[in-house]
Amino acid sequence: MRIARHVQKLEEYVPGEQPKSKNVVKLNTNENPYPPSPTCAEVLKRFDLDKLRRYCDPDYTELRVALAKLNKTTAERIFVGNGSDEILSIAAKCFVENDEKIGSLDPSYSLYKTLAAIRDVEWVGAEVGVDNRRPTTDKRVSLFLLTNPNAPTGEFREPETIASFAAKFKGIVIVDEAYADFARANCMALATAEGNRNLIVMRTFSKSYSLAGLRVGYCVGPADLIRAMYKVKDSYNVDAIAQAVALAAVKDQKWMKANAKKVIATRKSFTAELEKRGWDVIPSESNFVFAKPPQRGRDTPVASEQKTPAASRIFAALRAKNIFVRYFKYPNTRERLRITIGTPEQMAKILKVLDAIRLD
Repeated sequence: MRIARHVQKLEEYVPGEQPKSKNVVKLNTNENPYPPSPTCAEVLKRFDLDKLRRYCDPDYTELRVALAKLNKTTAERIFVGNGSDEILSIAAKCFVENDEKIGSLDPSYSLYKTLAAIRDVEWVGAEVGVDNRRPTTDKRVSLFLLTNPNAPTGEFREPETIASFAAKFKGIVIVDEAYADFARANCMALATAEGNRNLIVMRTFSKSYSLAGLRVGYCVGPADLIRAMYKVKDSYNVDAIAQAVALAAVKDQKWMKANAKKVIATRKSFTAELEKRGWDVIPSESNFVFAKPPQRGRDTPVASEQKTPAASRIFAALRAKNIFVRYFKYPNTRERLRITIGTPEQMAKILKVLDAIRLD
């Protein structure tokens, strides 16, 4: 058996840890701390098991129609995937030739770089904050993946800025709006505009809808690009149960928005508490914060020349107390922790533990 050379050297994507114990404060994978709409549970209770012996709707007709109505567009401009990750994988197959490149902000969602490696094409990272209107000048980049708000930083780019970039960019721009419901604005109007030729907006049910375990995402864009994605997808890529539950969630916007509002309020108060303690917190419009601990512990200076960053040591100390956050060891992220916004009670607990940590 022979494994392709590019797969042999592939640095695989590492998902956030999923601890088995329920006795943890889990703030490491940006899940919603609140349950999904009760209508989702009702769908599961009354789901007709006879449907499972038949293949599901390969076009997820009802769900597409509901998503089109929600986003004020037509069903032909909607594509639904087995999570946003499948949509990204399909885009890499559809919109990138073998001699072209995939670009994204850096730092951003680390799967982007992995997808380029799986596709065996070069990845180009654009430093966050250098030139928001023109994140890349490399003419061989044919697909640019732009998370907004960005992850792991939480930073937000105005739709006008993204529109300006897309207008100048020759390839396809996918605006990954996984966290859009926690932000002050979004780019959906750009995706549904009649003159749009190259911009796709992607959304997920994993964050604001509290359905990370369901694995459903969707995107909206020009009809010709969406048709191309349908050519590449697996025949039955979104199962019958996922379609039914996602449809119920879409129809209960009131529940989703109420949960998002609670997360936003907790994000604001938690940020204020961290800043009060000397942490440097990048302004976030997502359901997490990306924060750098102060240069001193409670009593002991933290030497800047130490090889292990304070963020890494705090990460380990929190984990020892069954509090899970995310730490990225890369040069441009190693000084900060990404902390998902949980319930007010969970955030109070992490603050209490942080106050007790000594960086001797």
